[in-house]
Amino acid sequence: MDFEAAGLLSGLEDEDRAARIRLLERLVADGFGLDELKHAVDEDRLALLPVEQVLAGDCSAEALEERTGLPAATILALRLALGLPEAGREDKVFSEADVEAARSIKTFIEAGFSHEAVTEITRVLGEGMARLSAAVGQAFAQTFLKPGQEEDQVAAQFAAMAEALTAAFEPVLAAAFRAHVLDSVRRAMISHDELATGQVAGEWEVAVCFADLVGFTRLGAELETQTLGDVVGTFTELAGKVAEPPVRLIKTIGDAAMLVSREPRPMVEAALALAEAVDAADLPAVRAGIAWGSAIPRSGDLFGHAVNLASRVTSIARPSSVLCTKEVRDAAPDFDWSFAGRHRLKGIGDAVPLYRARRAAAERADPTQDGAGEAVRKPTAGRRRR
Repeated sequence: MDFEAAGLLSGLEDEDRAARIRLLERLVADGFGLDELKHAVDEDRLALLPVEQVLAGDCSAEALEERTGLPAATILALRLALGLPEAGREDKVFSEADVEAARSIKTFIEAGFSHEAVTEITRVLGEGMARLSAAVGQAFAQTFLKPGQEEDQVAAQFAAMAEALTAAFEPVLAAAFRAHVLDSVRRAMISHDELATGQVAGEWEVAVCFADLVGFTRLGAELETQTLGDVVGTFTELAGKVAEPPVRLIKTIGDAAMLVSREPRPMVEAALALAEAVDAADLPAVRAGIAWGSAIPRSGDLFGHAVNLASRVTSIARPSSVLCTKEVRDAAPDFDWSFAGRHRLKGIGDAVPLYRARRAAAERADPTQDGAGEAVRKPTAGRRRR
């Protein structure tokens, strides 16, 4: 193959050119075609092709069906549910790990799981794995990419480490899943009505809290990307720390966190602890809104009136404040409450009376101490106050 004529060496000289040629020769020997090489060069990911080769499979959906008994149509539909590109019945995109996965899925279906339930679980798994793989990939590059390395050296090292560390990571995933299932079981309840009907309640009565960092959008235009990432990372860590049972962290999206609890008082406590911890960590001030009401659990998330209301309350809360609906205030009387007025909220019919929560004077604690208010110190990130 004429690498020069194919445009695969453009702009490279001396050692960089020699390293590119060595890498290309290896990739051609491993079976990569010209179109694949051109595409990888255009996307600046030529050094990652050996990693792709390590992780790629050589089994089709038809072959998986023959080996496991799970229909190829189901296999391909679940691949889409994972958020992966569409594949044909004969495309060799599955690995030996997929063989075991197909057998496990078949076991779940035979045990009584509906195809709808399996698809929903697969979709949630795909969303989580997409985030996890992105985080692992970033950490991998930061750990092993060193200054001055030649392109072929990076490719060889990354491929070797991917092969070793992917297998080493699988027990970590299994252990994390088992631990979260156990935690979920410990938090779960089955009522007498659910036992009698054989159906899980469609709605929960819960306290829902949204908390976000004030002025984060403006901050993004003022800080370096790395510093902004530190701010988000610290906020996420703090949100996880205050989510002690019965409070649960549902999700974080950038500068915002969603928490839920079946008891209002622990939710107010967690929101106040988060505001204190954020303040101690010298981050931009946090604001939080809490509502009590019905919500529908689905795919590890919650939907419904209480969720919408909590989001609207958060949007009008002041920096460093925890703003709650009357139902929350009435259910958690052992805080200092002040009336914050009646507010018309988007999508909510009547004006809603809201109340600001503060710790009772005798219980106010130093947020730098151990416990729910423990602060994680990070470099100052352009703190903003109003």
